[in-house]
Amino acid sequence: MSETVGRPDWLTAPQTAAVMDALERAGGTDCARFVGGCVRNAVLGEPVGDLDIATLLPPEAVIAALKAARLKAIPTGVEHGTVTALSEGRTYEITTLRRDIETDGRRAVVAFTTDWVEDAGRRDFTLNALYATRDGVVLDPLGRGLEDARAGRIVFVGEAQARIREDYLRILRFFRFLAWYGRGGPDSAAVAACAALKGGISTLAAERVSAEILKLLNAADPRAAVALMDETGVLGAALPEVGDRSRFDALVRQETELLFAGDALLRLAALLSPDVEAARAAATRLRLSNAQRDRVSAAQGTTPPLAAAMTPRDVRRAVYLLGAKVFADRARLAWAAETDTAATPDWRAILAQAASWTAPMFPVGGEAAAAAGLPRGPKLGQVLRALEAWWVDADFPDDTAALQARLTELAAAAK
Repeated sequence: MSETVGRPDWLTAPQTAAVMDALERAGGTDCARFVGGCVRNAVLGEPVGDLDIATLLPPEAVIAALKAARLKAIPTGVEHGTVTALSEGRTYEITTLRRDIETDGRRAVVAFTTDWVEDAGRRDFTLNALYATRDGVVLDPLGRGLEDARAGRIVFVGEAQARIREDYLRILRFFRFLAWYGRGGPDSAAVAACAALKGGISTLAAERVSAEILKLLNAADPRAAVALMDETGVLGAALPEVGDRSRFDALVRQETELLFAGDALLRLAALLSPDVEAARAAATRLRLSNAQRDRVSAAQGTTPPLAAAMTPRDVRRAVYLLGAKVFADRARLAWAAETDTAATPDWRAILAQAASWTAPMFPVGGEAAAAAGLPRGPKLGQVLRALEAWWVDADFPDDTAALQARLTELAAAAK
């Protein structure tokens, strides 16, 4: 009996049928097969995200077939044989079967082929060299992808060093797949090859490195993979700014044992040295987005200090000054750095209180300060900042008379 993935929704969806029908009208039955992650995850019973299709059709014929079916065709990488199809809001990456004829560790020059085995032979890992027909029949051209996928073995296709030299990003991909799908001891040949060729990581575009690291850190529990990266020197090659791993390990342990949602950016912040400027420099080097860079660096701050002994008033003050998200990030990292496990209930209570409290808006504006006799300008701003600091330290009193009295005092002193 043939191996099948059944009839999952992504395979039977009308959008999928429209794409496959278009390709088969141009190239005949079985000219296109699903490939890679969607097949692997379907075999393993994992959620399926991106849908990749391999085809015998050259990219120009793929574009023509999609247009004939009134589907949008986006030439995302035609020099490498890739066309993206858009079908009723869903994207499908369609790539012509190919083989590498020249590589430099970052990119490849390819030639198109009609040989499914040759196409499988250029892929990175055996568990990714799986194909499926539109009927859900799984095909394993290399003869070991299914077995390795089910056993949790992350094994390079062919000779490990040869695969890595084609694209050094495969070093980081190895550890990413190990974190997501690996079980048992890692493949020794793969580990040795990654360690030997880790210097090639420095040749990669920063965006590719950071994207792969964040995908790795988004695994349910990436601690073992990150530890192996550290042991082999790969972690230092990819993230030379890494500090002591203990804070990272403690953070992931919190998430896995106490059922917090895993957060790749916060995990990255935990891996970096706990210094605002150093973290900002690392995030900048990795070409993270501005929002990601700001979050990673802000998480490292230490003012105001956060501790398990904070009172509810301290918590409210810190949340107001930092904002709820920065407070939560800093509290999680401070907790991860805490060596006293008895403090766990206190940290949980602090986070719960912060999440349930909505910071009020400062109720005094420039008009009120001007009405107290202050001309617009630097002094007015100074008085308002002093009044706000007093209000925060007083625990946000909802007392208009007290605020007005304090404003009058500050205005008189300023004049």
